[in-house]
Amino acid sequence: VLEGYGPGGAAILVKALTSNRNRTIQDVRQLLARHGGSMGESGCVSWNFQSMGIVTVDNDDVNSDEFALFAIDAGADDVKTSDEYVEIYTKPQDLEEVRKIIKSRKTIVSTDFAQIPQTTMVLNEKQESQVVILLELLEELDDVQHVFTNVEFSGTALQKD
Repeated sequence: VLEGYGPGGAAILVKALTSNRNRTIQDVRQLLARHGGSMGESGCVSWNFQSMGIVTVDNDDVNSDEFALFAIDAGADDVKTSDEYVEIYTKPQDLEEVRKIIKSRKTIVSTDFAQIPQTTMVLNEKQESQVVILLELLEELDDVQHVFTNVEFSGTALQKD
């Protein structure tokens, strides 16, 4: 797990699986430096992230309130609804049990573990675009498995790419 900062002070957490730790650290460090960021010490941003399991289902034909209560009864900690998806957040150790219960009622789009920021930040449009580009470049590195940030993106920055 590598930690650093992006444009505007965005916290960035990079999870990598590598056979050459030095190469991976150098690749991440170079990308951060080239795109307005910097590497940080261990623990500098991880304190702001909580490990969670996420079960995602389609939002079609779902009564949001009723489904949220069903998910919470199944053991979910939180439920977030958007126009397209319903995301069910669980403790990592409860993910499989909650997934099975949700699957009995609704088709699952995805199940994964994530690092959810406890506090988020809003950047200006330019910084937001820079962070999106940086995150995409980090995810393209061969050894990188997941990249997380505490930036709360507006739809504008995400639609440009």
